[in-house]
Amino acid sequence: MQLARPFLRLPWSFDAERMAHEVQALPPDAWMAHPSRMQGNSALALISRDAGDNDDFDGAMAMTPHLRACPYIRQVMASFGEVLGRSRLMRLEPGSEVSLHVDFNYHWQSRIRIHVPVITQPQVVFQCAGERVHMAAGECWTFNSWRRHRVVNAGDRDRVHLVVDTSGSAGFWRLVRQLESALANDRPGPPVRHVPFDPAAAAEPVTERFNTAPVMAPGEVDGLVAELVSEFEGHPGNDPRLVEHYRELLIDFSKDWRAAWHRHGPHPDGWPRYRAIIEATQARLHRDPRALLTSSNEIGINPIIVQRLLRPALAAEHFEPFMTPAASRR
Repeated sequence: MQLARPFLRLPWSFDAERMAHEVQALPPDAWMAHPSRMQGNSALALISRDAGDNDDFDGAMAMTPHLRACPYIRQVMASFGEVLGRSRLMRLEPGSEVSLHVDFNYHWQSRIRIHVPVITQPQVVFQCAGERVHMAAGECWTFNSWRRHRVVNAGDRDRVHLVVDTSGSAGFWRLVRQLESALANDRPGPPVRHVPFDPAAAAEPVTERFNTAPVMAPGEVDGLVAELVSEFEGHPGNDPRLVEHYRELLIDFSKDWRAAWHRHGPHPDGWPRYRAIIEATQARLHRDPRALLTSSNEIGINPIIVQRLLRPALAAEHFEPFMTPAASRR
């Protein structure tokens, strides 16, 4: 999900000392290594698939036992008033970094990440699209994950952030536009709301249940294709002949997908046809993953096509949760 600027401070503040107390009481063995084995990076699941210790992006999300043991962190997360997806505590050891990268898989097509620093130092610096900020403890931030970004911990102790993923309601995005407009016009934004710990509150964050369809709907395919085509068509250094090949390839994919959908919908009898469309499209991608570059961040289009479109287009493992009547799931 893109923003008009690299960083945006959101108008909430929290009791970082109380949050840190809850973090330090969590079991040390609950921290998971980074999925890519990035040195010095670990995370603890708060909202996850089936409430387990995992890093999965899709599936029914639920509060883990770790989050249930943290009453104030639950209040912090509930205070946003949003439906929340995968959310974690993320730890970065001294002298470590989150290396320069772009978030481009399917999850990030419609998600924005909220950061609440819990334990940090001024030597912890977040970089995005050429800008640098230190997010102070108890503040609330978001950033443009579609731009290249990295984090460096040059301090002498662990950095711990609460990170919350959400698609955001209309109200949330209205707030974002207000903040961006205020910054662009050098005027005050909405006042910061402080959320103290309330011992009597039993906050229950609302979590995602349906975030990946078993078969992507044609309208979503069309939207993803249009965005991908716009990205590589807008790069002046791309080979025009290859641009045309990719444009036709992706439009062909969307047309064939719609035809298959009209015949089969999400039902299993259509899955072989959907798989055939995906495989035929992937086979026609150039062997060089950087043969075409995106206009906004100079990364190869191939992995974006695979991870944002082809891979999630058919997710048969989600068929039963989508098709089972709500009464039967209770």
